[in-house]
Amino acid sequence: MPNRPGPAGRPENLKVVALAYDGLCTFEFGVAVELFGLPRPEMGPDWYAFATAAVEPGPLRGLGGVQVVADGGLELVEQAGTIIAPGWRGADSPVPRPLIAALRAAHASGARVMSICSGVFVLAAAGLLAGRRATTHWRYVDKLRALHPDIDVRPDVLYVDEGDVMTSAGSAAGLDLGLHLVRRDFGPEAANTVARRLVIPPHRDGGQAQFIQRPVPVAHEASRLSPILDRMRADLAREHTVKALAEAAGMSPRTFLRRFEAATGATPARWLLAERLARARDLLETTSAGVEQIAQAVGFGAPALRHHFRKALATTPQAYRARFGKSPGAIDTRSLA
Repeated sequence: MPNRPGPAGRPENLKVVALAYDGLCTFEFGVAVELFGLPRPEMGPDWYAFATAAVEPGPLRGLGGVQVVADGGLELVEQAGTIIAPGWRGADSPVPRPLIAALRAAHASGARVMSICSGVFVLAAAGLLAGRRATTHWRYVDKLRALHPDIDVRPDVLYVDEGDVMTSAGSAAGLDLGLHLVRRDFGPEAANTVARRLVIPPHRDGGQAQFIQRPVPVAHEASRLSPILDRMRADLAREHTVKALAEAAGMSPRTFLRRFEAATGATPARWLLAERLARARDLLETTSAGVEQIAQAVGFGAPALRHHFRKALATTPQAYRARFGKSPGAIDTRSLA
């Protein structure tokens, strides 16, 4: 069934099929179920339908001593609008030819495919990532590059969205990618609702580093860096130079840069760019302010905002608002401050 966008930009075919196999990665499979398989009456009747497709004859043993009884076999893949590969049993473990054929046929018919963590090896074996950007857990990056040199592997992101092909990094990044897909299909309020039920942040940008060498500064550094982050967030329109930030933190510029990146996984410029884009997205979704006004509020000129939107999100601010903004009657008209 073709998976054309339906009303409000969501696809017509909302059937999500997760693959099950012997040696199933239980956590990644649970991520798919939690995001797309739970009953959510609060979302109304036009929500995802979920099924599990057995890749091979049973018994299908999952990690942790569980066994999975699937809803059906690969015939379910043919019916799917979205197919999820929730991990794979090993980078060197061959992907069954019938699964490869089913994935290729479904994708050619319009189905979206998504991998969580090592599930990227399934999509790669099917040839669906050739010439595309993709990511996986940082432990598998070198192996993926060696086995599939035609893939543009991005090791330093949480997930990559190529439209009809999506890949996520480590297991928990599957939650981020899944929420991103909910946001694409149903808008920010739906994604926020699902995130609240999961008790996780509603959005972590896909470009965020998946591995931070030292995620929490030692105590004496935390007291110096945390106020700096708050200061930058509170005044995104301001020009924050490294020299000024380092002085405020009581460090030399070189020490500040080193400790900032160790704590956040990004340079001050990259961190600030991500914060500005996140704030611009929020304002486009929830206010009626013009693009020029929003750009000024977050520290961009309008041309720069459009440039960064195209580079990071492959869209324009206007197109983003048309897709994710609230209806006119629900728009917040308060100050942007």
